[in-house]
Amino acid sequence: MKKRTSVGGQAVIEGVMMRGVSGIATAVRKPDGEIVIDKKESIPYTKRNKLLGFPIIRGFVSLLESMIIGINTLNYSATFFEDEEEREPSKFDKWFEKVFKDNSDDVLIGITLFISFAVAALLFFILPTFAANIFKKVGIQDTIQLNVIEGVIRVMIFLLYIYMIGKMEDINRVFQYHGAEHKAIFCYENGAELTPENAQKFTRFHPRCGTNFLFLVMIVSIVLFSLTGWNTLIERILYRVILLPVVSGVTYEIIKWMGNSDSIISKVTSYPGLTLQKLTTREPDYEQLEVAIAALKSAEGIEDTASGSQLSMNN
Repeated sequence: MKKRTSVGGQAVIEGVMMRGVSGIATAVRKPDGEIVIDKKESIPYTKRNKLLGFPIIRGFVSLLESMIIGINTLNYSATFFEDEEEREPSKFDKWFEKVFKDNSDDVLIGITLFISFAVAALLFFILPTFAANIFKKVGIQDTIQLNVIEGVIRVMIFLLYIYMIGKMEDINRVFQYHGAEHKAIFCYENGAELTPENAQKFTRFHPRCGTNFLFLVMIVSIVLFSLTGWNTLIERILYRVILLPVVSGVTYEIIKWMGNSDSIISKVTSYPGLTLQKLTTREPDYEQLEVAIAALKSAEGIEDTASGSQLSMNN
């Protein structure tokens, strides 16, 4: 019997993070083969404040929260693979901790988040706007056509970016864990026993995947940006930056609907994003599935996590 769940996750370095009803659990396979699970209690920001839980608003808030959690879990997984020489704090690290003291980690996450947004805005929104402006200079004046051209350029840049990073060996491993995450969730949603053998039978393409979200952001942006006209370059860039929260909010509602609907419309809408997951996921092996299952069980409060694993509880 198929069950509706809201569990989701993210692949990290040699591991998987899952977020479920029992909290956030990150399972990492250490170099010696042991699976270590770090579990934290977590109440989504959208459930702490009614205003943040309103449609559209909750989408942008959830995106920010996911990015913060993602940075934290990536940093956590990386600690198991640092060289001994790299563990000695640099002069900059010492200065940074001295200036910001107990808030140094939060400040660093804030800076990382800002840089991530800035790079994403530059690469996927500002650059396509500059590129599409060339078509206006050669004679295309229709606003809708220019916005569609801009959207196509944005999608092409995104696909090229995903394709290029997927060629890196370390990223390829992360994409395998991404596939393991999806297979484990599908196994759980279909009520099958959570074992690597069962999970391997399911597809690695999931409609609630972040890849779907990113692709739909490209499509939704075409529609919303078309409403702003095609004025000066500065105005267009400002509109795109200002409307980013709205774009992400609308896309979140679409993804949420797709995850809860079995209609033909939802399947058609999710098809491009599912196809795109051929680039962002790889077929995992049994050991990777074991890690994903361990994270899922811990996040959902299911007993009997991976045998021989070490469970670290942080509240």
